[in-house]
Amino acid sequence: MSGLDRQSAFSGTRNVASHLAFDAERLEAYLNTFVPGFAGPLTVRQFKGGQSNPTYLIETPARRYVLRRKPPGKLLPSAHAVDREFRVITALAAHGFPVARPQLYCADESVVGTPFYLMDYVEGRVFWEPEIPEATAAAREAIYGAVNATLARLHSFDPAVLGLADFGRGENYVARQVERWTRQYRASETERIEDMERLMAWLPRHLPPPAPVRLVHGDFRLDNVIVAPSSPDVVAVLDWELSTLGDPLADFAYYLMAWDMPPSRSGVGFGSLAGRDLGALGLPSRAAEVEAYRARTGLDPGPHLATYLAYNFFRVAAILQGIAGRVRDGTATSDNAAGMAAMVRPLAAKAWQFAQEKIG
Repeated sequence: MSGLDRQSAFSGTRNVASHLAFDAERLEAYLNTFVPGFAGPLTVRQFKGGQSNPTYLIETPARRYVLRRKPPGKLLPSAHAVDREFRVITALAAHGFPVARPQLYCADESVVGTPFYLMDYVEGRVFWEPEIPEATAAAREAIYGAVNATLARLHSFDPAVLGLADFGRGENYVARQVERWTRQYRASETERIEDMERLMAWLPRHLPPPAPVRLVHGDFRLDNVIVAPSSPDVVAVLDWELSTLGDPLADFAYYLMAWDMPPSRSGVGFGSLAGRDLGALGLPSRAAEVEAYRARTGLDPGPHLATYLAYNFFRVAAILQGIAGRVRDGTATSDNAAGMAAMVRPLAAKAWQFAQEKIG
C-alpha cells in the first residue's frame, strides 16, 4: 500500500494552476448576463481531483457553483466533450436522477478560453478511498448499497424517454470502444507495452454478446458520486464526459474494477479493494455486487464478466496513456498526472490476466 492519503490529496480545492487560469472578471460579467439570480463578486478555485476536464469552484456571496471546461492546448479527437456532459445531466435532472443541476453551457471561447458549462455545487461527501476508512461497517454497507442501486437505476432508463435516443450509436458498443481506445492509445503512445499489444489483438476476437442499449456513464466509481452529508444517499453522480449509449454490463463491470485494481505505488490513480478484508469492513464481495445488480436490473454480467473486466482494464490503461501523452505534451491538468501515467503497465497486465482467465 502507498503512503499517500488519497482523501487529502484529491479532496477540496487549490489555487488555480497558472496554465489553467482565466479572466475571472470576464466570466463574472458573462454569468451576470446569462445566469438567473447570479450576483458577484466571484472567486475561483480549482478542484484537486479533476484529471481530464479542469473543474473549478465558483463562489459568490450567496451561492456556490461548479464550472467544467475543456482544457487548453492540443486535444485528442472527440475527447473532453463538455457539451455532451451538459446535455446528459440536463436530461437526467429532468427525470429526478441525482446530478448537479445544470445552469448553462457556453461555447464562446472568449469567456474562459475554451467551452465550459456551469452547474450547481452539491453539498456532500466524496470518498476517494473505496474502503471509506472513517465509516463504520454498517455505514459502508449502506453506502455501497446506495451506489449499486444508483447505477442500476441509471441502466433502467429508456434513452428515448430521456430524450437521448441519438446520444450514441449504442449497438456494438464494446467493439467500438475497443477500436476507439486502441486509436486513442496509439495517438498518445510513449513506449511499447507488450500486454497492450496482446490485448489490442485479443479483444476484437472475444467480444461479449449484444446487451440491451442503455445510457452508460463510462466512469462510474465511488469517487465519482457525492454521498449526502449525514446519510448513505447518493445526491449527485459526477463526471459524465465518457457517457454515451452502450452496454450497461460493460458499464457495471467498470465499477467492479475496484475489487481487483492494482494498488498504485504512488497512491494516485484509482482506489483499490484488492487484498482487503471485505467482510470485516462491511463491504460486499464482487460476487455480492454482481448479484445485487442482477436482482435490481435483471441483467447478468456473470457469464462474460472476465471479458468485460479485461476490456475495462484495457480501456482505463488507454485512458491513462492519454494522460501520459498530456504529461509529455505539457497539457496535463493535475499534479498527480505523472503518477497516473505510471499505472498503464499494471493495468494492462491485469487486463491480460482476465483475458487469460477467459481463455482458460
